[in-house]
Amino acid sequence: MTLNGWFQIAIMLALVLLTARPLGSFLATVMDGRRCFLTPAVGPVEKRIYALAGVDQTREQTWLQYVASLIAFNAAGFVLLYAILRLQGFLPLNPQGFGALSEHLAFNTAISFVTNTNWQSYGGETTLSYFSQMVGLTVQNFVSAATGMAIIVPLARAFSRANATTVGNFWVDLTRVTLYVLLPLSIVMAFALIALGVPQNLSSYVDATTLEGAKQTIAQGPVASQLAIKQLGTNGGGFFNVNSSHPYENPNIWTNTLESWAILALALALAVAFGRMIGREREGWALLGVMMLFLLAGCAIAYWAEAAGNPFVHAMGVDGGNMEGKEVRFGIPQSAVWATFTTGASNGSVNSMHDSYMPLGGLVPLVLIQIGEVVPGGVGSGLYGLVVFAIIAMFVAGLMVGRTPEYLGKKLEAKEVKMAMLAILIMPAFILGFSAVSAVLPAALAGLNNPGPRGYSEILYAFSSAAGNNGSAFAGLTANAPWYDTTMGITMLACRFGIIVPVMAIIGSLAAKPRLAPSGGTFPTDGALFVALLAGVIVIVSGLEFFPALALGPIAEHFQMLAGKTF
Repeated sequence: MTLNGWFQIAIMLALVLLTARPLGSFLATVMDGRRCFLTPAVGPVEKRIYALAGVDQTREQTWLQYVASLIAFNAAGFVLLYAILRLQGFLPLNPQGFGALSEHLAFNTAISFVTNTNWQSYGGETTLSYFSQMVGLTVQNFVSAATGMAIIVPLARAFSRANATTVGNFWVDLTRVTLYVLLPLSIVMAFALIALGVPQNLSSYVDATTLEGAKQTIAQGPVASQLAIKQLGTNGGGFFNVNSSHPYENPNIWTNTLESWAILALALALAVAFGRMIGREREGWALLGVMMLFLLAGCAIAYWAEAAGNPFVHAMGVDGGNMEGKEVRFGIPQSAVWATFTTGASNGSVNSMHDSYMPLGGLVPLVLIQIGEVVPGGVGSGLYGLVVFAIIAMFVAGLMVGRTPEYLGKKLEAKEVKMAMLAILIMPAFILGFSAVSAVLPAALAGLNNPGPRGYSEILYAFSSAAGNNGSAFAGLTANAPWYDTTMGITMLACRFGIIVPVMAIIGSLAAKPRLAPSGGTFPTDGALFVALLAGVIVIVSGLEFFPALALGPIAEHFQMLAGKTF
């Protein structure tokens, strides 16, 4: 560890924190439907879309109608993307002549991008045409991110309204987030990436001859446009197989800084926007404080573990940190920051290979996923997941003081707590269930490249990544097989929409309740005590769910290493 390394980490954390308030203010304006500086240009387009789609923007929906619209929209997206992938060989913009994806791979990939997971059991530049990348994947990168962000709007309405039967209009919330936020930011970022050296073209791949006389195919294509939204929308699926460790996706420290910032920018800003939309900005900052607490701890532990190096390498007389699987142009600090940001935010993109991390270094991304992808989690999904944990935290606080719990002026009763627990327990049920079966099933074990605790960690990480809608991987697992493509597809689907439904039920229940005025017995939710309580509940609940599983994987690897045994 060096002072320079800590300085790099501090700079990245400061950057994402500094933009949270201005971006949050803009998001609150857009989500509230108020006029902003983009309205003269985007407003007519928005109205035209409503007219063509037959949407009455003044007509609101109940929570059941809202979630039904959401599920129907995403189901249609899945069918369309699956069809594109299966018919790829007959569609245009395919200069390399790639054929159709297999049934199980197309199923997995379509669900992956519709659920904002972007798990990739394939190499993008060797499998997908430009049409599939742009019309299929990139479109879903926009609308899957917009789906998560849209839910924050009725969530805020649930706390700001009283005795309401409606929570908004899904089609309006989805459209506004896409047109006013995701599209403009992605266009600006794409041009910035092009200026910094990221390719954007529709040309065929180039065949080159190396200095040794070997033949090499250099892949290219519309990289910058997909890269921008993959980061801003916490999607994470790379144009290239090795994602943002590829020099065309991430050529230098400037692109690395921009892409790292983009992973967290909107997710953190949404906490501020949420506070403003409910008229309690300090509560939004308290939620952001919890997010930053976990991110700071993750960066520190990952950097310490990787900078300490590999004792087996040290025994051979080679000093220094663990550079295996990392790009020299970024080094250990920037790799540790990215690994923490991408798993804390359910992004899943990588600029280093997590499978090459030391046991405790690899434990950080895995734990950040398993605590529910809420610190800060995906755009929208992280925040509503954190509010679910806040409901449980306030329930615990109410038990301790012997009074009915409340949060942000709404009384929390049995229905809200039951729905919150249902949302929390879905992830561990699928992660632990499928991981256990995969650890003994011959068809699943055939995909392992490593035995023992490391192989088990690869299985556990894969299902954790799928359930958390993250998409990153411990790369030793060969996942493009019927068992993993199918079970991980089911996991992604269940843990995306199986959480959204109880969250929307909570929203509908809270919106129908009266707002309570703060009293002398109201637990303050805008200070350090609440931050500590919420962080403690997250740690305790997640520890109870996953510690035994982690003890068999990365923790066991660490003790193997201390005993002088390879893993």
